[in-house]
Amino acid sequence: MTKFETALLFSMLLVTMVGATTLERGISAAIESENQPALKEIFRIKIENKTDGEIAISKDGGMSWDLVGRVLYPTDKVNENGYSASKWIEPGRVVATSVNAIHIKAGAATEECRTIFSILPREMLLPPRKYRSYLSPNSSIYTDIPAGESVFGGGYSPFVGNRIIPLPEDYVPRVGDVFYVVVERPVELPREMVIENRFGGRITIKYPSGEEKLIGEVLRPVSGVGRFEGSKFTGPGRIRANHAGVIDVSVSPKGSLGGFQIVPALHGAEMTYIRRMTQWMVIGPAKADDPSLEGMAPFYRYFIQPNYREDDLEAADWEKKFLERYLVEVKIEGEDGWKPMPIYSLHRGFRLPYWADRVFDKVSHFRILFPIVDG
Repeated sequence: MTKFETALLFSMLLVTMVGATTLERGISAAIESENQPALKEIFRIKIENKTDGEIAISKDGGMSWDLVGRVLYPTDKVNENGYSASKWIEPGRVVATSVNAIHIKAGAATEECRTIFSILPREMLLPPRKYRSYLSPNSSIYTDIPAGESVFGGGYSPFVGNRIIPLPEDYVPRVGDVFYVVVERPVELPREMVIENRFGGRITIKYPSGEEKLIGEVLRPVSGVGRFEGSKFTGPGRIRANHAGVIDVSVSPKGSLGGFQIVPALHGAEMTYIRRMTQWMVIGPAKADDPSLEGMAPFYRYFIQPNYREDDLEAADWEKKFLERYLVEVKIEGEDGWKPMPIYSLHRGFRLPYWADRVFDKVSHFRILFPIVDG
């Protein structure tokens, strides 16, 4: 049995025996400070849950607002059977942020609660026939904002774990409700996260101060790319999505499908296809007896957001915008220096080509570059 299979078997036993969320089991000492960071509000999002309701951004704590979109169809429902990883975040919080959806946790603060509702871009009014991502049409607020823009990865995305106000326990949306997403980020963001793409690979994080520390371990490296939904709405080497159990990275040009995912062990153990396919990297804590990483910063809370616009270089303040974006780079075995993400495009309706399972075989490291921002 490989180390990865052993880790997943152990993880499945934990799911069966413990049943509690990661937060209820405690926080790994290696990432304790990241999970108790000083936070800074950078903007807030207002959503009026009614037809033609405003979607607006405030950068001054709600004193003034800039309209960025409208609600096309409101919702008065929640989905009590949301995607698996939604149980790892508390109610009243953003549970997923991506270029093609924002999911909000509702329901009660119980171990297995997966109650959510969604905010969707206009493209989801007519999703692809075989849509390989979570979609609950009846419990979604549809907007006129395009995927990959504004609150959907275009500079105003929230972070996983951001608060929604007001959102009482067991909340169910009502038409006419107005709620606010308070978008906060850590005052001190890392400079980079480096992941060794091998069994037992080290995951380290480095801050602008020079502090560097070990925060996790690779239980299984990634070697393939797949057709992950939403990658068509961003560029290669960009964050497509982040939720309590996923970092999703695009490898395709805008308009094409292609990406891979980084998942924590307990979440990976819940999905059998991850064990038999190559498009997922599986990671665990820095020490084997520490709690797993679901819903934990800096991987799956507070720190990572989709944030990219294809026209950044055309903007008058292009340098500032470029430095505010996340970027994923690679290092190739036997070569020095970091390189841009290799670009691959996949098509719907066909089996994955043979080469898609092994495109990262020679990639020794991945590096997530964080935005350069003022504290």
